[in-house]
Amino acid sequence: MNRPCLHDLDQALDRAEALCLARQVRLTEQRRKVLRLVWQSDRPLGAYDILAAIRQQQPKAAPPTVYRALDFLLEQGLIHKLETLHAYVGCPHPEQPHAGQFLICNQCGDVTELEDRSISDSLGDAARASGFQLEQRVVELSGTCADCAQEGQE
Repeated sequence: MNRPCLHDLDQALDRAEALCLARQVRLTEQRRKVLRLVWQSDRPLGAYDILAAIRQQQPKAAPPTVYRALDFLLEQGLIHKLETLHAYVGCPHPEQPHAGQFLICNQCGDVTELEDRSISDSLGDAARASGFQLEQRVVELSGTCADCAQEGQE
C-alpha cells in the first residue's frame, strides 16, 4: 500500500496538519488519531475497525465520532474510501487533488494507488460525451498483485 514507513508516520501527520492549517481547517486530536490508524494499517480499514482501535483507549467512543473524522479526512483529501471494500486508505499526496485508481489484491489485501491522468481524462470525456455529469472518479480494480502472482507460480 502507498503509505509512509512507520518512522515517517509522524512526519506525514505533521504534513497533514500543515496542510489543514493552510486550508484554515482543524486537524483535531480525534481526526489525527483516525488518520494515524489508517496510515499505520497494512490493509484498508473499515469504520468499525477504526472504532475498535479507538475504543482501546476511549471505551465510550461512538460510531458518529469516527464517521465525522472520516468525513473530514475524506473532504481534505487525506484519505480515500474504497467503495467496494467499505474501507479507507491513506492518500500519499493530499497536497494535490486527484482522482485515483486503485489496484486491490484479492489475496493479500494490498492496495496500490495509481494516478494515471489519462484514465481520469478518458472517463471524464466519455461521461461528458454521453451527457453524464460526473461527480466522482474512483476506479477500483481487483485482482492479484505481482507478489501474490509470483508466489502462486512457485
